[in-house]
Amino acid sequence: MSHTAHIRSHRKPRRSASKIAMRAGVAGGVLGTLAVTGASASSASAAEPVTQTLELPTLTADLAAQVAQSADATQQTAANYQLLAERDAAAAKAASQAKSDLAQAQKKAEEAKQKAAEEAARKAQAAERASRSSARTALATTASTGSGSTVSTGTSDATGSAAAIVSFVKSQVGKAYVSGATGPSAYDCSGLVQTAFRQVGVSLPRVSQDQSTAGTQVSLSDLQPGDILYWGGAGSAYHVAVYVGDGMFVGAQNPSSGVVERPLSYDQPTGAVRVL
Repeated sequence: MSHTAHIRSHRKPRRSASKIAMRAGVAGGVLGTLAVTGASASSASAAEPVTQTLELPTLTADLAAQVAQSADATQQTAANYQLLAERDAAAAKAASQAKSDLAQAQKKAEEAKQKAAEEAARKAQAAERASRSSARTALATTASTGSGSTVSTGTSDATGSAAAIVSFVKSQVGKAYVSGATGPSAYDCSGLVQTAFRQVGVSLPRVSQDQSTAGTQVSLSDLQPGDILYWGGAGSAYHVAVYVGDGMFVGAQNPSSGVVERPLSYDQPTGAVRVL
């Protein structure tokens, strides 16, 4: 026996047999109840998979249908995007082609316009040459038959303003021909005539068409130094020069010859006007 057994507070109380039996019965009842509950749960659990197994094929089929439908929708969307892309590409190609066609059409129109202008210029030049040739033929015929008017050789004994004009134009011989120029180093035909008359205080129009009607029309058989000679019709002349006497004239002919002195037979004029 322990040396503390005689102390009451250290002794373990003894359980009675009746209490032990009662507790055993309660425990047995609880265990029995748990066993029944477990068996019921096991039975329910065993029956539940059968129900799920029966419903599983239906759920799987629906899911497969949804997946297939989603795939079809995705494919249709992709096809729509591809169609839109093809339409955009076709529209861009058509716009580019239209732009190219327009540029070609404009180029052809410009070429046609330029050709028409060149053709009109050639026809105008041909008409001028024909007019000059006709005038020369008429003058030559008149001179050869001795009938009608003839071109006068005049005289170089000019006086006053006429002499000043003659002196000026002769002093310009050898200078260059430049279209639109009025001196002092270069002239065109009407620029030389205008500048010559300016030396004596006479203001003439700038272009040959107007200079051909600036004075009194005179016959080629009655020319005097200082008269203005013109080629082409009065009011539509394409060239002018100054008669300097003795059957000679001075004019700015063209870019290759410049200002020259030539006999009337070199290029017979169509008419003449007298300003002084």
